[in-house]
Amino acid sequence: MAENPEEQKHTSPGPEHLDPEEQKQQYCPSPEHHHPEEQNQTSHSPQQEQNQTSHDPEHLKHAHGMTHDEKHRDGYGYKHPRRAFCTFLFVFLALAATTALIVWLVYRPHNPSFTVVAAAVYGINTSSPPFISATMQFSVVVRNPNHRVSILYDHLSTFVSYRNQAITPPVMLPPFFHERESTVTISPVIGGAAVPVSVEVANGLAMDEGYGVVGLRLVLMGKLRWKAGTIWSGHYGLYVRCELLVGLKKGFVGQVPLLGSPHSPCNVHI
Repeated sequence: MAENPEEQKHTSPGPEHLDPEEQKQQYCPSPEHHHPEEQNQTSHSPQQEQNQTSHDPEHLKHAHGMTHDEKHRDGYGYKHPRRAFCTFLFVFLALAATTALIVWLVYRPHNPSFTVVAAAVYGINTSSPPFISATMQFSVVVRNPNHRVSILYDHLSTFVSYRNQAITPPVMLPPFFHERESTVTISPVIGGAAVPVSVEVANGLAMDEGYGVVGLRLVLMGKLRWKAGTIWSGHYGLYVRCELLVGLKKGFVGQVPLLGSPHSPCNVHI
């Protein structure tokens, strides 16, 4: 006999009439019932995890210790030789500068002194302007005040001027060596040939001879070298200017007195 569906509906057990194990099986399916695609999405193989970690920058940083930029920033790698070279260069230059300063303080040369101690006039001719011919001789004492440095004079020449115009041609002097703390006397004879001058210079020289007092300038030019031990310096220009006031009468020949401040040192420029 067929049962009534309504009776089956009322007689079928509901969840509340099931045992706890049956409720767990009905609402919590076991893992073997999961869909295969869900298993592929949730499961990762060890090889895939290794590939992911191998491309991670943080992983690379810890694996290799330090990146290229960090090496460059911290002074390692190819920057280290450059830093060492700069340090060596700085130390070398500092030592060289210190050595040069010590040598300069010990051997620094002082300028030699030039002093005119005597003068003689052997003739002055102003009768043929605008030319003047004069022959003179001066005794010049040269002193080297240096304790450790000698001097070599070379390419020396000298002439006499009056009112900033040369009245004698330049005369070349032989080179000479000046020992330490020594004195040398040179007595060059200057002049002989006529030189052109302005009319004012010729007339002024004639007038000063009439008064008996003539202002002259003795000029020495050339080059010198310093010698300290076995070390020679380069060539330095030498310019010596001696301002003289001599007692000279027209037509007088011979040694003339030095007036004003005799034996005063000359101006020396090196």
